[in-house]
Amino acid sequence: MSEVTFMNGPRGNKLAYAYTPGEGPCILFLSGYRSDMEGTKAVHLEAWAAKRGKAFLRFDYSGHGQSGGAFEDGCIGDWAADAEAVVRHVAGDGPVVLVGSSMGGWIGCILARKLKRVTGFVGIAAAPDFTEDSFWSGFSTEQRRTIMEEGQMIVPSAFEDPYVVTRKLIEDGRKNLVLRAALRMPWPVRLLQGTRDEAVSRETALRLLDHLEGPDVSLTFVRDVDHRFSTPACLARIEHVIMRVGG
Repeated sequence: MSEVTFMNGPRGNKLAYAYTPGEGPCILFLSGYRSDMEGTKAVHLEAWAAKRGKAFLRFDYSGHGQSGGAFEDGCIGDWAADAEAVVRHVAGDGPVVLVGSSMGGWIGCILARKLKRVTGFVGIAAAPDFTEDSFWSGFSTEQRRTIMEEGQMIVPSAFEDPYVVTRKLIEDGRKNLVLRAALRMPWPVRLLQGTRDEAVSRETALRLLDHLEGPDVSLTFVRDVDHRFSTPACLARIEHVIMRVGG
């Protein structure tokens, strides 16, 4: 594994990242909500890229993993800014392949509008607009009142400890929605979605597919795979699609 390095983020927080130099476009791995760069997919893909001499970058958003800041202070726009700052620091305006897992798929969609030399996009159980279409739409009237009046609410999780959803997260999410208009991606795009995913629905995957405009876009449903998408077979599938988009 590559050594973890720190840089100053756009909001003054220290951002942790690990970069493996190599040939070709830099493969940027974008983790999910409350996940970090030590996750199974990030670490596995780093080792895979290193064996093939390919440039690879993983990092922690502010409030995640080894990066500074409090999780509750962050939001989609802040985390997208962190991602943009890290990749520009490491790769400048060089070519980049975006690989986004869950929330990382949403962050990747935002970066696709900002970075000059994206050459490919891979979405793994991508969760664009989840703060509005999953969180907010699923909250009761009382839960919505709590968030708006008290500024936050503790939400139970089916996967791990309860977590806090803040008013800032909801309101900022609305400023960064990507499924309300067409998303132009004139490079190869591969979307992967498990049929047993309880966090991101098939309908979300199809909505993203429908909103993407590009000459080479595909969505693959994988039977009996959950949101983690981290079995050996799933990891091999991710490797394959990264190669297909030019990584």
